[in-house]
Amino acid sequence: MRTQTENAARVVVIGAGMAGARLAARVPGVTVIGEEAHAPYNRVLLAEVLAGRYEPDVIALPPTEVRRGVRVVRIDRADRLVHCDDGSVIGYERLVLATGSNPVLPPLRGLGHTLPDGVHPFRTLDDCLALRAAVRPGVRAVVIGGGLLGVSAARALAECGAQVVLAQQGEHLMERQLDSEAAGMLRRHLEALGVEVHTECRVRGLRCADGDAPAVRAVELADGYELEAEITVLACGVRPRTGLAQAAGLEVRKGVVVDDELRTSDPYIHAVGDCAEHDGTVYGLAGAALEQADVLAEVLAGRPARYGGTRALTRLTLRSPSAAGATVPAGNLDLAAFGDSRPMPGDDVIRLADATRGAYRTVVVRGDRLAGGVLFGDLAAVGTLARTWQDDDPLPADMSLLHLLTNDGGF
Repeated sequence: MRTQTENAARVVVIGAGMAGARLAARVPGVTVIGEEAHAPYNRVLLAEVLAGRYEPDVIALPPTEVRRGVRVVRIDRADRLVHCDDGSVIGYERLVLATGSNPVLPPLRGLGHTLPDGVHPFRTLDDCLALRAAVRPGVRAVVIGGGLLGVSAARALAECGAQVVLAQQGEHLMERQLDSEAAGMLRRHLEALGVEVHTECRVRGLRCADGDAPAVRAVELADGYELEAEITVLACGVRPRTGLAQAAGLEVRKGVVVDDELRTSDPYIHAVGDCAEHDGTVYGLAGAALEQADVLAEVLAGRPARYGGTRALTRLTLRSPSAAGATVPAGNLDLAAFGDSRPMPGDDVIRLADATRGAYRTVVVRGDRLAGGVLFGDLAAVGTLARTWQDDDPLPADMSLLHLLTNDGGF
């Protein structure tokens, strides 16, 4: 294929995910290159698409001009060019890496570079649509990984009528966000939806049927027990996509290292979103990606702006659909978690549990500030608490800490 060199664009963005689309919406004349054939979409809502609640067009982001289905294969920093797999070469004045992350494929027996039939990652819209096409009522599905993504996938599969087993290696679900008591409530709710939950459960491998196209038949646990599976979902976390940056000689640790202006070790290249590492942290959260894109838009416009990190809130709603075929608690279960809910010596912990109403609230106070918290059930207080935590505001000296758990967050 003949190589075509295009005139230099002022800003070229590699990646059409939430961070890239947000930046394009705020910076005029941006050239966005995206590998996926789909228009940019809200990745946070993929579980709603899997559950059949939303169609893909519902989760589309505001229209953005994107060169879809094109993959960048090389960055030429010396001449400020990006080389694409369709033979085109695009010049840039500033380049932005918004390459996102890849799903972690665990080192399981029977899992090679080519996934067996019935084994699905759950990261992209194509992943979601392939999984939705494979699900039918009564199908046996095993979800490997009990973090936010695994819990969301298990809930959505249960809503589709699948017989779901959730296998979590850690002591409890969503270990990064929840304490053991909140995780226990989450587990009971999932079980009421018909999900069979196994914690402290290490998966050793997959048993697949032989043939030209191997298909998964069971998930093998470390203790020798097998979980029958027609569908297996890999929800074992994500890893920043840093291959382009590494090949170009940029500084990479866990992610592509950036400063407070989201600038990499090359002054003409920036990075935002899941691929970026700022001050030692790779956030992997939609809120951080959007915040970084907003800051970078100001930087590219020549206005003073600095990124100082993101204090992100995790929210999850678990519905109680009649399609689950089980007796479930009335209404939905709403969850919100922020900051560090694991107390350190000297911290104050305020906790309210109401088993009758299915409500649970706990906050950790460190000195005169909120360190973190978890709220289940009625989330009336979450807005005020989250804003106080996000702004790192001191708590009023004359306020009773018990008032933090009232519906107005004590303010």
